[in-house]
Amino acid sequence: MKTWRLDTPSQTIVLVQRGDSLPFVCYWDSALPIYEDLEQIALSNEGDILGGMLDDLPLTSLSPQISATYQGQLGSIFRGTDGKNVFPRFTERKADVQTNAIKFTCKDPKTGITLIFDLIAHIESDMFELKTTAKCATPMFIEWLSTPVLPATQNSVETIEITGRWCGEFQHNHHPWSAGARLRDTASGRTGHESFPGLIIPEVGTTNSMGACFGFHYGWSGGRKMITEQLPDGRRQVQFGHANDAHSELVSEKETASLFVTYSDQGFNGLAKNFQHHARAHVLPFKASERPRPVHYNCWEAVYFNHELGELKEIADRAAALGAERFVLDDGWFGVRDDDHSGLGDWTVDPRKFPDGLSPLIEHVNDLGMEFGIWFEPEMVNPDSDLYRAHPDWALGAPDQLLGRHQMLLNLTLPEVRDYLFDAVNDILSNHPITYVKWDHNRVLPFQLTAQTFGFYELIKRLRDANPEVEFESCASGGGRIDFGVLEHCQRVWLSDSNDAIERFLMQHNAALWLPSDVVGSHVGPRKCHTSGRVLSMSFRGYVAASRHMGFEMDPRELTEDEFETLKDITQWYKDNREWMHAGFTHRLDIADPSQLGEICVAQDKDRFVAFVAQMTPAEAILAKPTRLTGLNPDARYKITLRNPEDAATTSRGKTALSHRSLEMSGKSLMQQGFRLPSAFPATMWVIEGQHLS
Repeated sequence: MKTWRLDTPSQTIVLVQRGDSLPFVCYWDSALPIYEDLEQIALSNEGDILGGMLDDLPLTSLSPQISATYQGQLGSIFRGTDGKNVFPRFTERKADVQTNAIKFTCKDPKTGITLIFDLIAHIESDMFELKTTAKCATPMFIEWLSTPVLPATQNSVETIEITGRWCGEFQHNHHPWSAGARLRDTASGRTGHESFPGLIIPEVGTTNSMGACFGFHYGWSGGRKMITEQLPDGRRQVQFGHANDAHSELVSEKETASLFVTYSDQGFNGLAKNFQHHARAHVLPFKASERPRPVHYNCWEAVYFNHELGELKEIADRAAALGAERFVLDDGWFGVRDDDHSGLGDWTVDPRKFPDGLSPLIEHVNDLGMEFGIWFEPEMVNPDSDLYRAHPDWALGAPDQLLGRHQMLLNLTLPEVRDYLFDAVNDILSNHPITYVKWDHNRVLPFQLTAQTFGFYELIKRLRDANPEVEFESCASGGGRIDFGVLEHCQRVWLSDSNDAIERFLMQHNAALWLPSDVVGSHVGPRKCHTSGRVLSMSFRGYVAASRHMGFEMDPRELTEDEFETLKDITQWYKDNREWMHAGFTHRLDIADPSQLGEICVAQDKDRFVAFVAQMTPAEAILAKPTRLTGLNPDARYKITLRNPEDAATTSRGKTALSHRSLEMSGKSLMQQGFRLPSAFPATMWVIEGQHLS
């Protein structure tokens, strides 16, 4: 028996190779003592054999194989040129152990198949990164390849999958463990609104701030598979990998994307802190600490496709007066683009709308002290476009395919398509002082194609290299392409096309388990929301946006004087606090009142915080239940202040302390007992600020 271990500050993975087996994970949980006898750990996991079973338990190895008579989902599936399945037996195995990393190379000399498993421990972010590579001496069909397979805890009754829809991303689906395999196969060719590539496995009794749980994220922007399985003998496994392409091809090599996994004994917030930290430290191409996140103004829900220079200048004037620092010109500035039926692919400025080009608008925006950003959807083409008429062969899929939003995909596997798009986009960027690109992706692929995602990565990297001063945002009808793969190329994500602040706060709350606040764009929408019809106060809309990377997306000329002053005040508050907030960590609060939803942003040094507590629905009790905080230094004393006591319900007549004074409490008391807030009507956001007392 051979054993290995990988450690981060809070967790340990123990790997074992027994006899001629592939290595397998026999322990993944809280950190073990350095003196732990790993063979004893392995022996303690050996199970009994009963009637009706095989004479030994086939191991859930890093890639379970049918050649080992494994009775669950296999970790890799190979097929030869004759169409028959190939069942390798990996008799040659080598372990390359380095500081904080292990590489296992396992080869079958008979079939010529090699599996390589890379396991990396990221100490700073308390994260493991796992990847599998398959190599074939002669080309084969690789129908499935999983990242290194991990066991799932037995002390769990459910998994939490991240589902959603357009204008309703990042919803939690609690799925009970049961016998058999559950497959989430996302073959849309992009990350998708409906299935963010994340998974949480909580142990019994876990909450936001207490208990043990395991988090998984597959850092890939294309289609993928996720398998959770409970075997007939009760053991459990988790697999992630790319979805199968619609047209399989013979390949000599294939690799998965990276699977990022972490363990927490401090509830879901422990996972959130690690994923947020890892995104900042190892994934993002830009660190918010290097530059404050500028307040956006986006013109989409103000004018849609109706671009008129004089009107846009008026809007820019008003946005700048509110405190906007960047003006983003959205869809409608190019080609013949008066609606979404035409123009995509023709990335030249529309002379009907901008007879003197973009420069007059950009110069006006710059004179107001704002940067200029612009919208592109480079991967798409309308059949009604000059590009499609010239190159119908550049479209991905059949000419008579079902359109999505009246558009088709361009085939990014073709070098000439990537070259055309690079030249077209780069021409706009290099000839104008543009600092920001909103990169959209408004339809799914006609079929799953892994190479399309690689083509996107190559194109955006090439544009970033040519324009290093330009920041990029990932948008895909809102949150349809958000993952650590795309975040290697983009500094911001558009979480949802919904600017309904109630819906948005819930989505942001759930997305905080994976994403740091500085990358999540959040905008103050119109008084009457365009996607829900709901009318919400400016205070509520403003603070929901200010809790992330703040922006506006409405016609600012519609604002009353009171709304204008409220938004201007909240915008200045955001500017005053964004640097520490965007370096801090967002934690979800365990709130006893189901009518409320809350979270807290705690500075890295825990010297200050701001909590956002939303009254989502009418309160269930007369007295608001105490709000308990989390993530603070228990031994520190904090001065806490309610920033907006004026938002209390008009029926509130009591003397709730925070409605008229500050409190001074220890971190321990704030996390154990908490404090009461004034009564509030639905769609009220309480903002509680805390400062460490020296």
